[in-house]
Amino acid sequence: MTDSPVHVASQRSRAAAVARDKQAWLALFSDDAIVEDPIGPSHFDPEGKGHRGKDAIAAFFDMAIAPSELEFYFHDTFVCGNEEANVGHIMITAKGYRVRAEGVFTYRVDDEGKISALRAYWEMDRAAATATKV
Repeated sequence: MTDSPVHVASQRSRAAAVARDKQAWLALFSDDAIVEDPIGPSHFDPEGKGHRGKDAIAAFFDMAIAPSELEFYFHDTFVCGNEEANVGHIMITAKGYRVRAEGVFTYRVDDEGKISALRAYWEMDRAAATATKV
């Protein structure tokens, strides 16, 4: 599992997000990739259509990742072909608050090992209910 292209890409994605390294993070995606984090309508994506293409993904980074401190805690990972599902939570610290987003976080890579889809199944209201001041 640890040497599968999708697992390598998912680990690099998380490391770049934690480091807030926009260029390293964007380099992991295919040109027509989509990021849905979370899936469906949210304050990051009011229409719930996801962020498709490098420009949209870069804008998502600026809005959601750059101003946040992220910690990933996955207790289970399932690698199936070019896809991976991770079960656990992300601790997000931003704007003086810390929230816990529990869910399932998936990655799909293309034949070149570039991320073609990053999808996060977590509920905004449920995460907001965990908010504590820091």
